Amino acid sequence: MRYLLMVSHGTMAPGVKSVIDMLLGPREDVLAHSMEDGVGADAYVEGVRQTIAPIRPEDSVVVLGDIMGGSPLTNALNTLTEAGLLGNTVAFGGLNLAMAIAALMGFDDGLDDAALKASILNDGKEAVREIQLQVEDEDEDDL
Repeated sequence: MRYLLMVSHGTMAPGVKSVIDMLLGPREDVLAHSMEDGVGADAYVEGVRQTIAPIRPEDSVVVLGDIMGGSPLTNALNTLTEAGLLGNTVAFGGLNLAMAIAALMGFDDGLDDAALKASILNDGKEAVREIQLQVEDEDEDDL
């Protein structure tokens, strides 16, 4: 089985998971854990251990972390290493909803690892765009 593991500061990862549940329905292959304010590294790591407990050595994992090099992502990767799962893991920083959906659609479509990685990166980047706003001048009188 392939798993999507999202990790973040605050409640971002569980929040993205809740949106996925709303849009795609609850899925057993989506896991999320966050480092909330005031939680120490040891407690966070223990939470990651519990979150990844369903993952077996033959499974693969896509990890999406909120910030590249941030404590949640770094500690999650260390915990996956400790569990012997890093060899079956690909990881990305910059978590957004489009990346998570791309990963899950790739799982469902049976994409190979290279195509899955490309899809996640492409969809994640494409989701970040400026919206060009047109504001009408309110001072102009309509004649």
